[in-house]
Amino acid sequence: MIKVGIHGSTGRVGRLLLENLKKDTDAKVSVLHAIEDIDFAVPDSVKITEETSVLLQNSDVVIDFTIAMGTESLLEEAIKNPTPLVIGTTGLSEHQLNLLKEASTQMPILYSTNMSLGVAVLNKLVELASKSLGDFDIEIVEQHHRYKKDAPSGTALTLGEHAARGRGLVLDDVRVSGRNGLIGERSKDEIAIMAIRGGDVVGRHTVGFYNDGEFVELNHTATSRDTFAKGAIRAAKWISKQPNGLYTIADCLGL
Repeated sequence: MIKVGIHGSTGRVGRLLLENLKKDTDAKVSVLHAIEDIDFAVPDSVKITEETSVLLQNSDVVIDFTIAMGTESLLEEAIKNPTPLVIGTTGLSEHQLNLLKEASTQMPILYSTNMSLGVAVLNKLVELASKSLGDFDIEIVEQHHRYKKDAPSGTALTLGEHAARGRGLVLDDVRVSGRNGLIGERSKDEIAIMAIRGGDVVGRHTVGFYNDGEFVELNHTATSRDTFAKGAIRAAKWISKQPNGLYTIADCLGL
């Protein structure tokens, strides 16, 4: 039985992880990391701690859905207590991404901005379409609930990276995040990523390829956060058996 620790246990995905793992036959929750009171039922066998070192030492693998600074603290402690990690936190800074790469030399880490199977496949489709439809303009629109703190979403940025890769471009060189005023004509290479926030939208991403006389739109809609929890648990089982290195959900799914 794989012992799973949850970092971010009081968050929306953290609670879903706990509920899904109660029914899992291959993995179970061993420890919850919480810096605030837990107001939901937890099995007696599960340890609750504020100490990241205790979380790591009592887990075969840790799943992290927190905020960027929380992930940074986890990585810093994991370098001292190497443990396989699944990280689904978005909005990481360049420093935090570098820390992620450094930590992955000492333990296997699976990092993805979206844990769903559908988005993993969408990334592949976007790269293929970008390469095949070289004269088409690329626009990406993402929608999320009013509480999401980072914009554009990590998923939208990853989709943009795959779109840029399909054309041999670097996303940071061609990304446009907003338009206002007299900006002139759209350039050929630019990839726009626009963010919409409101209501309780779990997540919707549309990548459009637009040309004169026709357009193609690839879309993914998440109707439940349970998708992310199930994907993260699948990733945790897989990463716990891998050698040191940095992986994505696509590696886990064999894409």
